[in-house]
Amino acid sequence: MIPIAKPLMGEEEKQAVLEVLDSGVIAQGPRVKAFEEAFAGMCGVSHAVATSSGTTALTVALLAHHIGPGDEVITSSFTFIASANSILYVGARPVFVDIDPVTFNLDPALVQDAITPRTKAIMPVHLFGLSADMHPLLELAEKHGLVVIEDACQSHGATYHGRRVGSFGTGAFSLYPTKNITSGEGGMITTSDPAVAERARVLRQHGMRRRYYHDELGYNFRMTDIHAAIGLAQIGKLERFNAQRRANAAFLDRHLQGVVVPLAPPGCTHVYHQYTIRVPDGRRDALLAHLTERGVGSGVYYPVPVHQQTFYTQELGYDIALPETERAAGEVLSLPIHPALTPADLETIASTVNTFTGQVHA
Repeated sequence: MIPIAKPLMGEEEKQAVLEVLDSGVIAQGPRVKAFEEAFAGMCGVSHAVATSSGTTALTVALLAHHIGPGDEVITSSFTFIASANSILYVGARPVFVDIDPVTFNLDPALVQDAITPRTKAIMPVHLFGLSADMHPLLELAEKHGLVVIEDACQSHGATYHGRRVGSFGTGAFSLYPTKNITSGEGGMITTSDPAVAERARVLRQHGMRRRYYHDELGYNFRMTDIHAAIGLAQIGKLERFNAQRRANAAFLDRHLQGVVVPLAPPGCTHVYHQYTIRVPDGRRDALLAHLTERGVGSGVYYPVPVHQQTFYTQELGYDIALPETERAAGEVLSLPIHPALTPADLETIASTVNTFTGQVHA
């Protein structure tokens, strides 16, 4: 079976964990600090704040900007549910805008009409490893005095016109095992605003600025030194991992037939957290079954948009139409793209897809 994702762990990660265990400093300590500094350098920002997951990174990023009850945050419905749930966790309300059908990211042309007096922030999702179209979103944010929270959980190292994602506003990254790099589990907030960074550090650790003095309601959202040690070993491999993902994507771009391959707009560097094709004419699920039967992993990210999830419709009363989002949910299929793929794996993936599309179009 060719897996849809495969974390790559080497001797560096193993040795780093053993060194932490031998040190006796297991919880948040010097490895976390070193990982934060390395991550900030990777993104080109002044500060990075490690947390326990991508979800807690998003939540703390929102709280650090004082977003809460009565506020609205504009975001995408075509994403993992944590993007929207983090907005609910702080008491605000997600306002969903449709996507660009080519990039799968928030369509900036539709954001203006979604802004109301209650809008506090725009949260673009850099989906599948491709940056959202940031220039028009930043212009809107500046015009209306809005915060920009970048959901960069799937886009470590992606660039937009020469800048790394996570450097345009306040960024939030996931370090889950399937991401382009991992710490086993964890998250990271990125910012060049020292006040946001300081509040994020306080919030992730029970509201403490001094030990056992709690200035506000905080949370136990810390990263351990064990996780940070893995992340430190991984971040040094990010450029190599991403280069291999792009090479694998280029092979599939050249060889796949009968499907719509992903495109990166000019000025964007795609890092292919997922290689997501579109399968039109209602054939997506049949192709998924075809791949599974022949030992090729694949996945649908995401089959049900957030605005159509049961909790959002029945409990929160969402009743909206997002045509491009809904069409994408019925057509997208992600193929293996991870750096562990061999040339033979890539040949198998392409030939298995092409066998199906040849049958379909015969």
